[in-house]
Amino acid sequence: MNRRPKVALLVETSNAYARELLHGVRAWLREHGPWTLWLAEAGRGAAPPPWLKNWKGDGIIARIETPAIARAVASTRLPAVDVSAARILPTLPWLETDDTAIARVAAEHFRERGFRNFGYCGDARFNWSRWRRDAFVAHLESHGSSCAVLQDIQAARRSQSVPDWETELASLGRWLRSLPKPVGIFAGYDIRGLQVLEACRRLELAVPDEVAVLGVDNDELLCDLADPPLSSVIPDVRRTGYEAAALLDRMMGGAKIAPEGRLFAPLGVATRQSTDVVAVADRHISAAVRYIRSHACSGITVADVLKQVPMSRRVLEARFQKLLGRSPHTQILAVKLDRVKQLLADTDLSLAAIAERSGFKHVEYLSVAFKRQMGLTASEFRSGQRQLASAPKTTTAG
Repeated sequence: MNRRPKVALLVETSNAYARELLHGVRAWLREHGPWTLWLAEAGRGAAPPPWLKNWKGDGIIARIETPAIARAVASTRLPAVDVSAARILPTLPWLETDDTAIARVAAEHFRERGFRNFGYCGDARFNWSRWRRDAFVAHLESHGSSCAVLQDIQAARRSQSVPDWETELASLGRWLRSLPKPVGIFAGYDIRGLQVLEACRRLELAVPDEVAVLGVDNDELLCDLADPPLSSVIPDVRRTGYEAAALLDRMMGGAKIAPEGRLFAPLGVATRQSTDVVAVADRHISAAVRYIRSHACSGITVADVLKQVPMSRRVLEARFQKLLGRSPHTQILAVKLDRVKQLLADTDLSLAAIAERSGFKHVEYLSVAFKRQMGLTASEFRSGQRQLASAPKTTTAG
């Protein structure tokens, strides 16, 4: 009987992002494994586990967040894959969620809702937060908009003087009070999003009407604990873990892998109450957008939208383009395709049934529109989602 490879998972279990990585590893093992896994339960940036120094294993998947972890992994001389954005050990291949793409999705989420004022707040200790900040600002600037960035918390973070929760809330409050309203706030991660919502509550700022808040990671527990529930960008973390396991398997088999990065685009946005708003002053366009959100999957056309607002098609098209940067037809199509993705991921319905439930008269048109937007076929999308479906908790050994 072939010996199982012994693999160390130096991935913290204290946050949703890292646990999703482990789910991705587990998904790969269900198809190709098994491995004997060594997993030390720890928090982010914890010291290397004592057993690693003399460990006789075959490979490592690690979130290399500190120089100590980097030295410990390097000293083993084993095949290893880095799944951290810190990039402390550049001699290893690394896999990470695409923070530039995450920021673009966040920016478009706000732009689709008609926002013209924007803000970003994150945690400048981390590469991923700085990358999201810079990409968010750059994407908005490319569309003629500016973005306010909360600097004081970030400056404190750079000096490693970590302020307490109340100090951060006070800084957030001063910043939020100074911003023009309505404003869309992109919080670099869900915990920061919760802080923004609490600061808004203390200032009696209406969410989402005055301040809309969007986080990252889609930690469902945190997002649902928020008041109101927090919208969040959904990074493709399970795929990152899955591909890390596949890459390590090749390396343990003798393959030479260049120390390059692979980035994975987000799956979309989980929209909850904190951004469920249309932030345009034109009440007729707001009404049209709300109507599209509610009825797009019933097979409506632009003609149906025109019945809801007192204007000609030419005026409707012009106002949509001016305020939202897209046509009414494009808005309808976007809502329908979001429904298609949900049904592909969450059900076993046939493509014909999905077409009917998402407002497409013909399967062929659905297929063409989906491939144009996603860059892959509907069946390929569903197959990818199935591979990364929920898996049992990763087992521990050693």
